[in-house]
Amino acid sequence: MNRQLHSHYDITKKDNILLVDAKRIFDEDSIEQYHQDMLDLTLEMKHQPWASLICYEGSGVFTPEVEQHIIDITKFRVKNNMVANATVLLNTAHADIQQMQLRRIYNSCQLPFFVFSDRDSAEAWLQDYLKEQTQVV
Repeated sequence: MNRQLHSHYDITKKDNILLVDAKRIFDEDSIEQYHQDMLDLTLEMKHQPWASLICYEGSGVFTPEVEQHIIDITKFRVKNNMVANATVLLNTAHADIQQMQLRRIYNSCQLPFFVFSDRDSAEAWLQDYLKEQTQVV
């Protein structure tokens, strides 16, 4: 039996870090809702420097349309005080392709980012980065 797997994501806030857990890379069906959720949360967080930590689980890659949506979302978040992104890639056979896509996305938005293999390291890097940003301000 062949059935299509749709992506699923959860978003939570932890201080000034937005945590996103995405099971399977976003598809065209879920990116619209993700886009709206990101717009709403960005407006809530824009009053101080903030960052996002996104954990992608699975080997999927973005379609060109989804990649463009993520660029658009990221540009909006950067305009609203997002200062960095940490991404964690888990259980993937295509980490090289996923990292290439993420590099295109975040470089096009001029956003500092790093890719990690575990959540704790990613969160520690973001906390240090945010601490530096608030000391500069």
